[in-house]
Amino acid sequence: MSKELRRDIVKMVHAAGSGHPGGSLSAVELMAVLYFSVMHYDPKDVSNPERDYFILSKGHVTPIYYSALAEAGFFDKEILWTFRNLGSPLQGHPGKGKVPGIEVGAGSLGQGLSIASGVALATKVNHKENKVFCLLGDGELQEGQIWGAIMTAAHYKLDNLIALVDYNNLQIDGTCEEVMGIAPLKEKWEAFNWHVVECDGHDIEDVLRAYAKATSFVGKPSVIIAKTHKGKGISYMEDVAGWHGKAPSDEELKLALEELA
Repeated sequence: MSKELRRDIVKMVHAAGSGHPGGSLSAVELMAVLYFSVMHYDPKDVSNPERDYFILSKGHVTPIYYSALAEAGFFDKEILWTFRNLGSPLQGHPGKGKVPGIEVGAGSLGQGLSIASGVALATKVNHKENKVFCLLGDGELQEGQIWGAIMTAAHYKLDNLIALVDYNNLQIDGTCEEVMGIAPLKEKWEAFNWHVVECDGHDIEDVLRAYAKATSFVGKPSVIIAKTHKGKGISYMEDVAGWHGKAPSDEELKLALEELA
C-alpha cells in the first residue's frame, strides 16, 4: 500500500504540473498504517458518529491525503488525476465537502491541532470513545498557535488525541534548524505534559508499535514523533528541500515509477 500511495503521489503531481511531493512522500507510512490498520471509519458512512477523526494540519500535502482517501474507498481513484485542475474537487489544499472523508479545510499552517483539540474535547464531553489524529509538519511547529494547542490539550487531559509529527527536518527554505530551530522535540512535548512516542517513520513495524502505544495511553494526549526523509522512496527526491513544492518532469516521473515498481 505504501508503494501504491507513492505511485499515486508522483503521478498526481506530475499530471497537475504542481504540488507538494516531498512532504507527501515522507508521510506515506504514517498515513498507510493509520488508514489501513489503525483508524476506525466507514467510507460509505462518513458522518458516522462513532468514527475516528483525521485532521490534516500541514494542509499542502494533499497528494498523500487524497491518495489515502481514494485507496480507502472514499471516492473513485480516477478523480486523483484531476488534481489541481480548474473545477476539480481535489485542489492544492483540502476543502470540506469537496470529496467524502475530509473533516475540515486546511491551508494556513498551525491551525490543525487547535481544531483537533476541540474535536477531542467535544468527544470527551459527550462521553464518546472516538480517537482524533492530527498530522503536523515539523516546520509547522514554528507556529506559535501549535504550542497553545499543545498546552490546551494537556490541560484537558485529552488522551483521545494523537498528534503525528512528520519529522523530516526540511521545509521550503532549508532545514528546520536553519530556518528556526525546533529541537529538542521530545523534551519540549514532554515539558508540555504530553506522552511522547518516537519511531522510524518509514519502518512499518515501528509505526505500528508507535500507534499501539499512543492509542492505548491514558491520562495525557500522545504525540508520535516520526523520523522521516523528505521525498522518501524516490532517490533523487530524498532529503532535497527543492522537492518541497515541485512537479517531476516526464523523465523524472518515469524514473520514479521505475524505482517504485
